[in-house]
Formats: sequence, C-alpha cells, structure tokens
Amino acid sequence: MKATKQGRVWSKLHNANDRSELRHPKDTLLAGKRSRSKKTRRNITDTLSEPPMFAEPIPNVTVALGRDVSLPCVVENLGSYKVAWVHVGRQMLLTIHKHVVVKIPRFSVSHDNQKTWLLHINGVQQDDRGYYMCQVNTNPMMSQVGFLQVVVPPNILDSLSTESTVAVRENQNITLTCKADGYPTPKLMWKREDGQGISINRHKKVSKYDGEQLNLTKITRNEMGAYLCIATNGVPPTVSKRITVDVEFSPMIFVPNQLVGAPAGTNVTIDCHTEAYPRAMSYWFLGDEMILSNEKYTTTIMENSYRAHMKLHIRNLQAGDFGNYRCISKNSLGETEGSIRLYEIPKPSAPPKATEIKSSANKEGETILNIIIIVKFVVLGII
Repeated sequence: MKATKQGRVWSKLHNANDRSELRHPKDTLLAGKRSRSKKTRRNITDTLSEPPMFAEPIPNVTVALGRDVSLPCVVENLGSYKVAWVHVGRQMLLTIHKHVVVKIPRFSVSHDNQKTWLLHINGVQQDDRGYYMCQVNTNPMMSQVGFLQVVVPPNILDSLSTESTVAVRENQNITLTCKADGYPTPKLMWKREDGQGISINRHKKVSKYDGEQLNLTKITRNEMGAYLCIATNGVPPTVSKRITVDVEFSPMIFVPNQLVGAPAGTNVTIDCHTEAYPRAMSYWFLGDEMILSNEKYTTTIMENSYRAHMKLHIRNLQAGDFGNYRCISKNSLGETEGSIRLYEIPKPSAPPKATEIKSSANKEGETILNIIIIVKFVVLGII
C-alpha cells in the first residue's frame, strides 16, 4: 500500500473519535448535544490524564524461514488512542487497533486487554524481513520500530553446480563448482570424503579448501574419489553435495615375480597387479591359449578402486604346464600385459630314516640304556 493511501486510511482512524452517530433524524439536535457533551468530557479526560507512552522498545527478532513470530508493542496510558502496525520497507499499513488492514492472511493482531499489542506473522517469508513500526495516533504521532530478521538455512543449487559424477583424463585440469543460497550468505568448504588432502597447485596439500570453485590441476589417479562441498551459514541444518571425480587412464601392470620355479606334481599360484580406469578386463594366457577357470586352473581378481590383483592358481603341475604365462589388462583407453615364466625344479630328496642305536647293560646289573638318535639332514632347504 502506498504511503498516500496509508495516510488516508490512518487519517480516517485519527479522526474517528470526532464522528458522532445519529440514531434517527428526529433526534438530530439531541444527538448533537450528546455528541458535543461526550467530546467535551473525553477531551477533558485526555487533557487531565497522562499522555500515551511506550513502556519498552520493540525487540529485534530473528526467526527461521517458515516459522511463526510475534512482535510486541507495549503502550501505557493509551486511553482512546489507537495503535497501528506498519512494515516500513514495503510502506505497508498492516493493522489498525484490532483490525487487519492488509489483505495477507498470514498477518493478525491481538491485544491482551492491558497495554501489549502483538503483531503475529505466520509462516514467515523472506519478504517479511525488515523494520516494523508501531504507531499511536497522537498529535504529533508517536512511533517506534523493531527489526525482524528472517534467516534461511543453506541450500545447494544443483542446477548451478558440478554434476554428481565427472570424468577427466589423467594429467588434465578440472574445476569443481558448488553454489548455494540462504541468509546469511552461506560459506562453502571442500573436503575429500576419504580424508586425504586436496592438492593445491601441485606443491601443497590442504585438509580443506574454502570457496565456490575447486581447481585441480594436472590431476592424478591418486586424486580420484569423492569430494564434498559443505555449505554453512549458522542456520541449521548444514548441507553438502557429493561429487565423484573419476580419473581415466590406460592400464598398467606390475609383476612381483617374473620367474617362478615349482616341482612337477605340486600346486602353484602366480599373480599380477594392475591399475586402470575405467576398470579393465583382465585375463590370462599360456602361450596363445586363453586360460579359463576349470579343474586345472582357478582365476581370481580382487578389485579396490582403480587397482586390481590378478591371481592364477594351477593344480598338479605337469610338463605341459611349464612355460610363459601372460597377464593382460585392457580398457577403452589401451591394453598392456605382463609376463611370468614358470619353470620346473627337481623334487626335494626324501630325508634319511631314523637310525636306532642300542647300548646293552654290563653283567654287574647296570641300567640298560636304549638311545634313539634321530638324525636330520637338510636337503634342498627342507628339514
């Protein structure tokens, strides 16, 4: 409502005490006399009584978005004067005495029949933030103001932030963006979900980083994982967005033992370690023949993020099982392989049998001593 319109409404109320009510045209003269008499008595009473005064200031109130709030205006010696509430910023007259003027159902007014006038606002919105004035229609007008602060918990704006999963080639740069709104303006902080440090400019690692954007330069596979954008502004709840960064690179293979010796008739396990992303297809070859799991072979792969541990278990080695084994890893970016040579070694010799040495007793009745001496020999490293 514009100020001029408010002035007209308030002027009506200000002059309301000067209007007389006529019950019937025949009673005009009598009614006029009564009205003048009442007006005279009221003016005399108002003159003799103490003038209205505010008993206490309107408090500044902070309320969360969507909650209900009440603002008090305490007036002593109000007499026949009226109290009104105005939203200063919007220049909007809200209430006059016990009547709500504004056509917003969320606003209401109540009076405790003493000296406190309460302005009630249900389901507070951000537009309700600002100064509220309590007025009394004295001449000149009395007024005082209080501030209503509306706080809004942080909210991450997904449409303006990086998607939940992004991919980047190793050694390239990537920027993660996170935007949020709320009141007060939220602060944004980045952390890695696994607790590892965030690399800044390749020379420094920090446990957390503040700002809307996180720049990762020449990213490596060690920086792959989930990053958390956390928004706070002192208004609960704190919110966060999880962004998973996938670092793509072609496969690499590490072979811990490239030469493995085992006797015929025994079992043996050979293994390779691989790194690749996207995750690679891994398999084994003996010569030009692919190895599949069966009664002879068992293949296993244990994966952890971009790492994998390949194992090949071979049972009951025979002459045809010795040779060159290849572990192969392949993804959309490339292929690589490692080589393991499995060769035959002699079986260990059987240890000699135990030798029993007996000593007989003499005729004088000495105790017969039987001594069993177990002789152990070390043969090919086996005791």
